[in-house]
Amino acid sequence: MKTAPPRIQPSPATGWFAGILLGAVAAGVAAVVYFFNPATHRFYPVCQFHQLTGLNCPGCGMTRALYALVHGNFAVAIRDNALFVALLAALAVRGAWFGARLYRRQPAGEFFPVKFLWPLLAVALGFTVLRNLPAGAFLSPGEFAFADPRGRVQSGFHEHDASFDNHDV
Repeated sequence: MKTAPPRIQPSPATGWFAGILLGAVAAGVAAVVYFFNPATHRFYPVCQFHQLTGLNCPGCGMTRALYALVHGNFAVAIRDNALFVALLAALAVRGAWFGARLYRRQPAGEFFPVKFLWPLLAVALGFTVLRNLPAGAFLSPGEFAFADPRGRVQSGFHEHDASFDNHDV
C-alpha cells in the first residue's frame, strides 16, 4: 500500500520574500502612476471591454482613481472608480488585521478566503450594471482638475471625450 508523500511546508523566508516583493511592486506601480498622469500618457493599458461594447467594466477608471489617490484627492478617486477605492481600503484593513495576527503569532487563516469570492463577484457585477445605467452615471469615470501637492494643476478628460479615449483599466 502506497502512502501519500508528506506535505512540503514553505519556509517562513518565502513568505517574507513574497511580502517584500509585493510591496516593492506596489511601490513601483504607485511611483509610475504618481509621475505619469493617465489622462496625458498613452502607455497605460486600454480597456478592451469598453472598446468592444462601449460600456464601462468594473475596472474602467481604476488607473485614474489610483492617480488621484496617490495625489491625495479622494473625491476624484471615488468619482473615477468607487469600487476600486472601496476594495483598496478593504484590502488595507484586511492586510493590517492579517499582519497583526501574524505578528502576535496567532492563527491568521487565509488572506483572501474563497467564501469572499462569490460576494465580491456579485458586488462587481452589480457595480458594472449600475454604472452603465443612466441613473448610475455618477459611478462612471469623469472629468477632473485639481492641484497636486506641489501646486501644479493636474487635469484629465471625460471618459467619453474624443480627445482622450484610453479607458484605462
